[in-house]
Amino acid sequence: MRNLRLAMAQINTTVGDLEGNTNKILSFIEKAREYQTDLVIFPEMAVTGYPPEDLLFHNSFIESNIEKVQDIVAASRGMTVVVGFVNYSQSIFNSAAIAHNGKLVTIYNKIFLPNYGVFDEERYFTKGSECP
Repeated sequence: MRNLRLAMAQINTTVGDLEGNTNKILSFIEKAREYQTDLVIFPEMAVTGYPPEDLLFHNSFIESNIEKVQDIVAASRGMTVVVGFVNYSQSIFNSAAIAHNGKLVTIYNKIFLPNYGVFDEERYFTKGSECP
């Protein structure tokens, strides 16, 4: 029986730091490779940092984040990688790229993008506050 090795990369990304975030992702992929990981999963919007907010008004930012995804896809040789980024196809999407063995397999675009109070973590999780 074959084992499936899964890695969940709970990395700390920085909003807007495409280069730094991508380097963290690539570094974690290499570390996962050392452990013979089959599947490594990164957080939503790992490439851009979360939440990218007004950076999404800049086409160059979105295009650059998509270019970084191509670097991540190329690094997926010998494993499957799921990574969050911002996709563009007539609109912008909070998306997940699924890469396998150096190729992009598919992209999943999140349908509903919540941006209201209940999803504002800082509002509820500051010192002395409690979630309603």
